[in-house]
Amino acid sequence: MPSQQDVITVLKTIFDPEIPVDIYELGLIYEVKFTEVDGGQKVDVQMTLTSPNCPVAESLPNDVKEKVASMEGVVDADVEVVFEPTWTQDMMSEEAKLELGFL
Repeated sequence: MPSQQDVITVLKTIFDPEIPVDIYELGLIYEVKFTEVDGGQKVDVQMTLTSPNCPVAESLPNDVKEKVASMEGVVDADVEVVFEPTWTQDMMSEEAKLELGFL
């Protein structure tokens, strides 16, 4: 069964195409929850986008769902996009801020 860290590792392979930082370090992932189901785990990911008008509003959540669902031990994945709280640059990790020149 995948762990929280396993899912985070997969999420770190997904990049916002406009920003050269992965979605986890950008602070777009709000929550990852696991539910035991027959034969494995269901993973629910709550995430946001940098703005409601983000050009990848359709494709980015689908990419997250596909990559998490393809993990060994995951039988289903669901991605919920929320805009509360609103994403700000303060949600980025120190690593992301450094990469983007904010530090």
